[in-house]
Amino acid sequence: MRGVAILGSTGSIGISTLDVVERHPDRYRVVALSANTDIRGMLEQCRTHRPQLVAMADPASARAVEQRLRAEGIPAEVMAGAAGLEAVATHPDADDLMAAIVGAAGVLPTLAAVRLGRRILLANKEALVVSGDLFMAAARNSGARILPIDSEHNAVFQCLPADFAAGLERAGVERILLTASGGPFRQRSLDELHAVTPEQACAHPNWDMGRKISVDSATMMNKGLEVIEARWLFDAQPDQIQVVVHPQSVIHSLVQYVDGSVLAQLGNPDMRTPIAHALAWPQRHASGVAPLDLFAVARLDFEPPDLRRFPCLRLAFEAVGAGGTAPAVLNAANEVAVASFLGGRLAFTGIAEVVERTLAGYPHGPADGLDALLAADARARIFAEQQVQSMV
Repeated sequence: MRGVAILGSTGSIGISTLDVVERHPDRYRVVALSANTDIRGMLEQCRTHRPQLVAMADPASARAVEQRLRAEGIPAEVMAGAAGLEAVATHPDADDLMAAIVGAAGVLPTLAAVRLGRRILLANKEALVVSGDLFMAAARNSGARILPIDSEHNAVFQCLPADFAAGLERAGVERILLTASGGPFRQRSLDELHAVTPEQACAHPNWDMGRKISVDSATMMNKGLEVIEARWLFDAQPDQIQVVVHPQSVIHSLVQYVDGSVLAQLGNPDMRTPIAHALAWPQRHASGVAPLDLFAVARLDFEPPDLRRFPCLRLAFEAVGAGGTAPAVLNAANEVAVASFLGGRLAFTGIAEVVERTLAGYPHGPADGLDALLAADARARIFAEQQVQSMV
């Protein structure tokens, strides 16, 4: 029995993780869960899985959860805030941590688990975007195993040889190809993008995701963040990573080798596949996902990304090329801009503009430790908010 802790258990990744865990009650037990403010969702999960520890990022939500659990006789410890998130991530009975908090809020608790040498199922791409070099160095020092959950990075992981950690060139890898659906606006007129609503941006054609990541998919910033994530996960240089638009979302990514071979991982667009792969690794077990019907798919299309339509992808490549604190600045500005768009304060096309202004106007430098990265993140958010206000 492996103990499983989940950061972000009431989000789409957390719910899918618990679905896979429930299919294998002889292999896994849930020991700790965290959420932001979803009281009802957390209570339902506690009734089903009986974790030892529960953490809510919001203190008022934590108090409400604790009162209800006590009334129902469920003996889980309840914590709040950053200390609660770290306690979930580092729970002594957790063999595996599913790191599924969206945004920079997941960096510190996930890093704490890495330093303990835990097995990390990494769905929080911002942990590597903000602190990639530091994060991977901590994993090497502690012996922590990082297993990617993003469908694209999990696909790459499956297509790489077991010894890829010795270097992509030694493994004969020429480049990594990350596929992208193109989101809901792949074919929409550029003139119409300014008037896009949050509801339209969150209506992804293939995946069921949270609102923030859905908007990132619509701008293709999500793919840009994945480029930065792949740079650190696989020790790849930016010019070894290519983005390919693949509208069907059946091929989740590919690896091209120097001998001309290209290996691809295919499957239905369901996050339970990479979750089950990481939970069972190096073995495999059922995920609950239906087998892929190639005859129903019938065709696979590919096209290069249009950087006029998706300037956020260009900005992400510029940030990873600049290095240092630039990716942290990019991510911070994007989080502020997306929140402003979802809150009705910013046009859809303003997201890329805020990010570009922040990258150009905010001074970024070397990533000299976690304090420097977190300081850059905090100051970039202030700068980005100023840009939003100037555009209102």
